Amino acid sequence: MDRKPTCMESPSLGSEKEPLTCRARSECKKDSQLLRNCKPSLRLSEELNKVHPSPGERGEPGHISNKYLAVQSPEAPCNGMRNGGDEGSAPTLTVLPACRAEIQHLQTEKGERETWSKKIDFLLSVIGYAVDLGNVWRFPYVCYQNGGGAFLIPYVIMAVFGGIPLFYMELAIGQYHRNGCISIWRKICPLFKGIGYSICMIALYVAFYYNTIMAWALYYLMFSFRSELPWTSCLNEWNTANCTNYFQNSSVSWSNSSISPAEEFYTRQVLQIHKSKGLHDLGGISWQLTLCLLLIFTVVYFSIWKGVKTSGKVVWVTATFPYIVLALLLIRGATLPGAWRGVLFYLQPDWEKLLTTAVWVDAAAQIFFSLGPGFGVLLAFASYNKFHNNCYQDALITSTVNCMTSFMSGLVIFTVLGYMAEMRNLDVSEVAKDTGPSLLFITYAEAIANMPASTFFAILFFLMLITLGLDSTFAGLEGVITAVLDEFPHRWGKRRELFVFLLISACFLGALSTLTFGGAYMVKLFEEYATGPAVLTVVFLEAIAVSWFYGINQFCRDIKEMLGFTPGWFWKICWVAICPLFLLFIICSFMSSPPDLRLFNYHYPSWTVVLGYCIGTSSFICVPAYMVYLLTSTPGSIKERFLKSITPEISTEIPLGGIHMNAV
Repeated sequence: MDRKPTCMESPSLGSEKEPLTCRARSECKKDSQLLRNCKPSLRLSEELNKVHPSPGERGEPGHISNKYLAVQSPEAPCNGMRNGGDEGSAPTLTVLPACRAEIQHLQTEKGERETWSKKIDFLLSVIGYAVDLGNVWRFPYVCYQNGGGAFLIPYVIMAVFGGIPLFYMELAIGQYHRNGCISIWRKICPLFKGIGYSICMIALYVAFYYNTIMAWALYYLMFSFRSELPWTSCLNEWNTANCTNYFQNSSVSWSNSSISPAEEFYTRQVLQIHKSKGLHDLGGISWQLTLCLLLIFTVVYFSIWKGVKTSGKVVWVTATFPYIVLALLLIRGATLPGAWRGVLFYLQPDWEKLLTTAVWVDAAAQIFFSLGPGFGVLLAFASYNKFHNNCYQDALITSTVNCMTSFMSGLVIFTVLGYMAEMRNLDVSEVAKDTGPSLLFITYAEAIANMPASTFFAILFFLMLITLGLDSTFAGLEGVITAVLDEFPHRWGKRRELFVFLLISACFLGALSTLTFGGAYMVKLFEEYATGPAVLTVVFLEAIAVSWFYGINQFCRDIKEMLGFTPGWFWKICWVAICPLFLLFIICSFMSSPPDLRLFNYHYPSWTVVLGYCIGTSSFICVPAYMVYLLTSTPGSIKERFLKSITPEISTEIPLGGIHMNAV
């Protein structure tokens, strides 16, 4: 039975009008004409049942917004000015009681979007996502390789003009439109909807290898509950004749063929990489790592299966614990002999390197991958914020915390490297050759093993690595979950737990190749090719779509509607020009010099470059594929198809005071 509440519209400019009749919740009859999906012209004020026209649309007083009926309050003049003659004010519009039941019915039928329990839950989740394992192993290495303290100059410049504006942009888009990375493009520019599908595929690729690194850390953690850590001795069954333990025997000399017990534990016991001949022969699956990964994914499932209400509580532990451990390790490392050598090597500036292009490329890439725009996570997390949350402040806080954490991690790592150089009687540059996971699982693990109270610090360190990784995994998968549930609400909206289970099962199966004896080779391949160029290109197109197609002026009006102020000229210039150029600069640099992959003594064959680009292209291909699909399936001439494809399909609902209003 149709509900047809009749809503009387008060006179406008002294004229009499017919009653407005609502039909089927989306039709209004006015002056004997049927209106469907009336375009809104109202924006909400802070009052519960009142709305105001947007400044550019006050010529349409009394218009209907969001299929809800509103009338002018008799206290407000019909010429758009208040009694005080304030031209900047707007007439007040009040929802009539006759329509309130219809509004409540619609809200109940549609269901409210979940929001964070507390603001701090959101901040910790974003910080936990942005601060990951890369902050601990990548930033220190990139910093000392590119001029030490001098590297901080291009790093800060790239953060201010590239990383933070992109970070702010994604938070603002997600908070305003309140959708995941797929369906949000229907409200911005439908032609670029393929970006959302690409982001989801990239997130899956990341899940295939990133969680395997946490499985390695869990394997180390289990071996840490021993009175003597196994990577301090050369007397284990996995050790070879080249194993040299210079910590326990100061008379032993270190040669080019020497291998530390920590390296042999990592390569021969954890990875068992000696049983693989390379990518062409990965070997069997390590059952120990498989069980570790299964436990990791089990923790992930029960942390995110209910949504941000549960994951927002888990991050109170996983996002704060690493800072406690980093502080303890920094204090301990600073008291070790030779620590000053590591800090000096880390921060001593080499000003000549600022004249090389590679330093600026590395600075741009480091800040981009550290803050993490383009993975759909910031869109998803911000979509659960309250509409008027100050996302500008959030962007500044979280990005600053991220950068400071990277710097602090460098101090933690290099105080220990200085200690190792002191013990080996070598230069710090000779000790700091390991990069990536090897820096953590070989160099740092060995240093911890030879500290007083080594078992205690080993447990803390590997627990820290696991919690750093868990935060990022929660975030990455939440980006996919939010995207799919928002795009297919009727199919998966009420079955989140089932979808999360299927998603994590797919991630586990996809990670099996990284659990083989040659799995470390796959991790390196995924890390270099599956995410880098693809996500850079995706964010480049995202910046173009928002700034040039959706329109920088419209985007700034959206922000003003949320925060009450318009972004300044600095942000506009960054979004329109600097950020796209910033991303294009990194993309061109990467494409002009693809990485020369090498892991331990294995040099990746030339065909792996082709394989790597195929993996990266497989995710990005969603963007042009969807463009072709949309343009061919849209009726009309070529011009009409293009114009329709860049015009938002639906308007954004603005929730306030229990009423959802559409924004134009």
